[in-house]
Amino acid sequence: MRRRLGESYALRWERRRYIARGRWKRRELTPVVDRASGIGQRDILVFSTVRNEIASLPHFVDHYRRIGVGHFLFVDNGSTDGTGDWLASQPDVSLWRTDARYGASRCGADWMNGLLHRHGHGHWTLTADADELLVYPYCDCRPLAALCDWLDAGGVRAMGAMLLDLYPRGAIDETDDRSDILAGAGWFDSANYVISVNPRYRNLWIQGGPRMRTFFADEPRRAPALNKIPLVRWDRSYAYVASTHALLPRGLNHVYARDGGERTCGVLLHAKFTGRFAGRARDEAARAEHFDGAREYRRYVEVRAGPVLWTPQSVRYEGWRQLERLGLMSAGSWA
Repeated sequence: MRRRLGESYALRWERRRYIARGRWKRRELTPVVDRASGIGQRDILVFSTVRNEIASLPHFVDHYRRIGVGHFLFVDNGSTDGTGDWLASQPDVSLWRTDARYGASRCGADWMNGLLHRHGHGHWTLTADADELLVYPYCDCRPLAALCDWLDAGGVRAMGAMLLDLYPRGAIDETDDRSDILAGAGWFDSANYVISVNPRYRNLWIQGGPRMRTFFADEPRRAPALNKIPLVRWDRSYAYVASTHALLPRGLNHVYARDGGERTCGVLLHAKFTGRFAGRARDEAARAEHFDGAREYRRYVEVRAGPVLWTPQSVRYEGWRQLERLGLMSAGSWA
């Protein structure tokens, strides 16, 4: 009992520290265009940190508009490819810019926590990278607001989503860099995933897929995490711990069934492996601003950043029902 109380006390102070860091780090953000005053009471909000994502952003924004997102809040971390100009021209976007170090903001988590604290309170919020598209049960016929209303009715505050790496059939570096992530890179691994529970934060820890089998085959335990909790009914007392892998208070991380049943969950389609991958891997390895000095990106460069990830066991993406059949997402009790 004493140990549990001590752990709860430590986590409570850790959460307060992350909230305070987010509010402080928000000072590093310079508003380019702030349209947040136009956010409606029931608007679903997207939060994202971007850098040189002009190729992905039109499709990203269009996808979330189509499922019913009301407003986007972006942090542009020193883009040089026109990303900032394009975002500033969109009527439903608020944009902040910073040239501060990405790594010093805990890979953008502090900036996101700061904006979520200021603008996300009381809203359903979706925090995602520009190459991540959320699909969820019935997304082909029901808007995101319907899912959020159903979660509200059940007292559910957060929904998990596995990151599903997509890749082309041919070599990565020979693939056209398209804005539609499914046009040239629509294949994925349907199995080859391992799942455990993080004992401190009690969130799921998922690894596997093409990154583990290709780039981390000799060190599978160091493969990137694929577990995320992107959709949250935000409260200013919440904070992301690292990216969107875990939250505090840690009760928000129980997005999985613990009684043998199923909980409603989604999938984030991840278009990392496009024609830009090799150049981006070299750039990020040199910048060393990502987690652990960009260890993941250094591995991509070392292994050779343009391999063929496709295998005869690869599966072509068809839609959310296919992902549910494969056990990669679940509608749970939502029908």
